[in-house]
Amino acid sequence: MPEEKLPLSFYSAYDTCTLARKLLGCELVHDSPDGLTSGIIVETEAYLQDDPACHAFNRRTTRTEPMYGIAGTVYVYLIYGMYQCFNIVSNAEGVGEAVLVRALQPTAGIDLMEMRRLIRPGKTQIISASGKVALKELCRGPGKLVQAMGISRDQHNATLLSGSTLYVRPQVAVPEAIISGPRVGINVGRELPYRYYIKDNIFVSKG
Repeated sequence: MPEEKLPLSFYSAYDTCTLARKLLGCELVHDSPDGLTSGIIVETEAYLQDDPACHAFNRRTTRTEPMYGIAGTVYVYLIYGMYQCFNIVSNAEGVGEAVLVRALQPTAGIDLMEMRRLIRPGKTQIISASGKVALKELCRGPGKLVQAMGISRDQHNATLLSGSTLYVRPQVAVPEAIISGPRVGINVGRELPYRYYIKDNIFVSKG
């Protein structure tokens, strides 16, 4: 696999909504101690500072501090007390915006992804009696992809630098068509068309 990695200047070159679109077709890579896993980004959501669904909407807190860092900073947070979500900080330093990566099309380390997905987060309990996870379900949703990719809170507030083991490669698949529409899984700001995904891609999460 080529080692080319997107520079931090890529993330700061666009506003948040544009970055969310530009990331589609790029490849997220995690070269962890367990092995290398990767997947093409097929679905994203943008979260803007004046957006009521954005964590930075109300005020600056210890939890949201990474969102105010330089574009390309990693923001990882917990939902439902169990699942982590992976975000890439965007816009100018001090603004408080980010792009949530919602789904991947697996490209490498698929066996390792499946092994990780078979274990309930925070437990050692196997969650599939069949011992299998369908390929299209491995990274189909923000919590699933973080688990499959082995991304953890250890990466929180890190940056997607060239020397990092967690990084993004340039587009390996140019989307023929991108759909934008309402985001999913939120209660406020849901009507805003800040969700972007590759049309007809089977790895996109269920909206």
